[in-house]
Amino acid sequence: MGKTNYNRIKSVLAEKNMTNKDLADTLGVTRVSVSNWCTNDSQPSIKMLFEIAAVLDVDVRSLLVSNKP
Repeated sequence: MGKTNYNRIKSVLAEKNMTNKDLADTLGVTRVSVSNWCTNDSQPSIKMLFEIAAVLDVDVRSLLVSNKP
């Protein structure tokens, strides 16, 4: 069974022409943390998800994969 994708952080970073390093530096977190979020190996806290959305200038809901088909 494949890995479940819960967030779209990697996709939104690409849409915004930003790198993991850009996001990590802006948020004050490690590049490893951002990498883990982008690969869905771990998930940011709800508070951090809102901070990510603010940095990327997107609605927080656009960072999540819908649970509805």
